[in-house]
Formats: sequence, structure tokens, C-alpha cells
Amino acid sequence: MARKGPDFATPVRRVLIAVMALALLALFLFWRIDSPRAEQMRTAMIDRIVPRFEWALVPVTRVTQMVSGFQSYARIYEQNQELRRELQRMSAWREAAVQLEQENSKLMAQNNVRIDPALTSVTGVVMVDSGSAFRQSVLLNVGRQDGIVEGWATMDGLGLVGRISGVGNRTSRVVLLTDPSSRLPVTVQPTGERALLTGDNTPLPLLEFVEQGDNVRPGDRVVTSGDGGVFPPGLLVGQVAQGSDGRLRLRMAADYERLEFLRVLRSHPAEAVVDGAAVIRGGITGPIGPQLPTSPVDAAAASDPLDPGTTP
Repeated sequence: MARKGPDFATPVRRVLIAVMALALLALFLFWRIDSPRAEQMRTAMIDRIVPRFEWALVPVTRVTQMVSGFQSYARIYEQNQELRRELQRMSAWREAAVQLEQENSKLMAQNNVRIDPALTSVTGVVMVDSGSAFRQSVLLNVGRQDGIVEGWATMDGLGLVGRISGVGNRTSRVVLLTDPSSRLPVTVQPTGERALLTGDNTPLPLLEFVEQGDNVRPGDRVVTSGDGGVFPPGLLVGQVAQGSDGRLRLRMAADYERLEFLRVLRSHPAEAVVDGAAVIRGGITGPIGPQLPTSPVDAAAASDPLDPGTTP
């Protein structure tokens, strides 16, 4: 078995470590000496050594620049993500602002609409559109507890929408003018022609039974006539339009695509005339026709003009 020779590496390693430690300690102490001569020596050493090691500092400089660039990219990426989140929040706020602007414009339009001052109103929000292929109606969030009565007219900010047909405690149903069961007497302006607006489940209901169809032109204004006491007179309904089938139709003034708020008009029925003769007598201011008798004899003569006791 071969014997191992003496180990010289360990002592040499220890000597080198000790010499390096002493050199570093001396360099540290020399670098810490606060003396003009030591400062000159340090400057001279830096001027001689550092320029010769520029090739070794290039990789370090490159790595430092890469690290700085990566940190800058990370900051830019975080800022970009934050800006994206801000943009999403701003988009949501913008959509909310647009919706509020639309609601505000509709409410202002309702406030500016010209109707009979005697007609007060209740404004309700459309809860659900219950329209179908055979029925056109919506539900409002106002009902009997708000004083809603069946048959009252409803308008949006522009024109007539329909009438109340069915009232609950807190909700009510509005049958639209486009419903096939809807029949509305209207007046075409400025000619004053009377017609009947008939719903046919289309956005352009029919104008039927026009008195003088030749006097009606597309674009003419159409308002309620008040005939039959269904609706108050003078409410804007829409404008006359020529249908593709050649028939007269009505372009609704109300925006049926965006029914959000509806104004329910409190309309009170006109006083019913029970005794027409009493109304006529109430308006007489002087003697008209034969005089009524003022004495009992005259009354008897008037009751029996062929009585022999009376003079013919």
C-alpha cells in the first residue's frame, strides 16, 4: 500500500490567506488615512489601475444597464396596468353618466311638455316590457295606492304612449297605442280632419276612417281629438307617414324603443248631461215662443182649449 507524501497545500493555503488578509487590512487602513500625501497616492493608484480594467467593467456596466432597464420596464408595465384599470373604471363611469344624461333629458322633456294645465300627472318607472306578438303593453311601478285609475292616458317626454288598462296596489299595466286592441280618435292638424288611430302590432299604426283623405299629407301633426272622452284633447300623438303599402300610418312621437319613465295624466270625466231641456232652459234670457199661463183660469184654458166656458 503506497504511503502518502507530506501535505504542502494546506500550509501554503493558510499563508496565502493570511497574506491576503494582511494586504486587505493594510489597504483598508491606507484608504482610511486622512492625509494629503495618502490622498495623492490613492489618486495615483486609481489613475494607473482603473483605466487598465475598463474591459473588465464593461460587462458590469452592461449588466447594470440591463437591470436598470428591466426595473424601468417593470415600472412601465405596472403603470400600464394601472392605466388600464383606470380606463375600465372611467368607461363604467362614462356609461353611468350617459344613462343619467339620458334620464335627465327625458325628465326635462317631460317637464317641458305642453299639456292642459288642469291635467296633473304621476310619473312612474317602466318595470318590465310585457309585450308579445299579440299584445303590446308595459308595467309601471305606480298603482292604486298612488291614485291611478284605469283608463288614464300615459305619455313619455314627447308624446302619447297608451292608456292604463288594469291597476294593482303598487303596479299598473299600460296598453300601448300599437296594441291591436287600441282604438284612438285623433285630429290631423292643420286641416282638422278626424280619423281613428288603430294599432296593428307594428311601430307605425294605421290611420283609418279619415274624413277627407286628400287633405292629409305626410308630416302632418296628429293630436288626440277627445271624442268619446277616451283621452283629453290636444295631446301629441305623432306625425302622418305613408306606409309601404300606400296606407296612411302614424309615426309615433313617443320613443317606444326606450320607454323608461311614463307620465300618467290625471284626467277627470266631463260632467254628464242628463236633462238636455234643462240645459236649454237654463240658457234662455227672454221670452221665446208661446207664453206660459200665469193665472189659474189661463192655466185651465191652456189645458183644455175646447172647453165651452172659455173663449176661443
